[in-house]
Amino acid sequence: MKTITLINGDGIGPEISDAVVRIIEASGLKINWDVQTAGADVIEKEGTPLPERVLNSIKTNKIALKAPVTTPIGKGFRSVNVQLRKELDLYANLRPCKNLPNVKTRFDNVDIVVVRENTEDLYAGIERQVDENTAESIKIITRKASERIAKFAFDYAVKNGRKEVCVVTKANIMKLSDGLFLECFRNIAKDYPQIVTREILVDNLCMQLVQNPSQFDVLVLPNLYGDIVSDLCAGLIGGLGVAQGANIGVDCAVFEPVHGSAPDIKGQNKANPTALLLSAIEMLRYIDEHKYADRIETALFKTLKSGICTGDLGGMASTSDFANAVIKNL
Repeated sequence: MKTITLINGDGIGPEISDAVVRIIEASGLKINWDVQTAGADVIEKEGTPLPERVLNSIKTNKIALKAPVTTPIGKGFRSVNVQLRKELDLYANLRPCKNLPNVKTRFDNVDIVVVRENTEDLYAGIERQVDENTAESIKIITRKASERIAKFAFDYAVKNGRKEVCVVTKANIMKLSDGLFLECFRNIAKDYPQIVTREILVDNLCMQLVQNPSQFDVLVLPNLYGDIVSDLCAGLIGGLGVAQGANIGVDCAVFEPVHGSAPDIKGQNKANPTALLLSAIEMLRYIDEHKYADRIETALFKTLKSGICTGDLGGMASTSDFANAVIKNL
């Protein structure tokens, strides 16, 4: 039986994680959940939103399913998500964005995978106040990080039967930094002759995504563009409430929904567990439990097709109602 770290979060986190755990258990897959608490609720007791025990659990188990957690604003605490990525070197942010049954969107046939470099770019946080009227941020792009995220994108494409990988930059303006990212992509692409490659500028990409998103397959981007474009792509499939995500490194991987902890509806049994469930399905595929992943995905799609959904998607189902329906469809 595999042991997986479960960070059940705060706000709506415990409700949606309970729902997802029930669904996975109902599928017949046996998992030993190592439950860890993190976020705003543990600060008073442990002095930090991300205790060392949580990091140690992930390092031991290698895989984590994480519900949203709250990082208090203006209290001097670093973002839990940023800290996890840094401490565990989770260099690849994976955001599959695919239309779901019966979820109304402007476009059909969207099936895009956003691969975002997760460790550097402007997110390295190197800033200085030049004078009282000028602030400066330094953009870091390295060959090591650029090559490994390009390789990750191509390996994902091969493993998942994808046909094309498109690199997104602004290399016409940032000729050195984005130019290096593009050069590394081209070098790695030579090792994958079976995959079609494409290059596009980020502004052109954004225009084309809102005109004809179905033309894109796998996108690989530096950190800042990846952050922006992945949320744009989430909007194409129904919003953050149905957007899955994963942060993957060499030794560890953390699977989580993109949305926040929604403390305003905490404890009301209203939250949509779909994004966390999709993240869990991606996690099961990552650990080669494809049979269970496919079974749960089929049950989820059947539930959505039948019109059962939570309030954010226009339905009347509670969190537990929705989970019960998915379980019934298993």
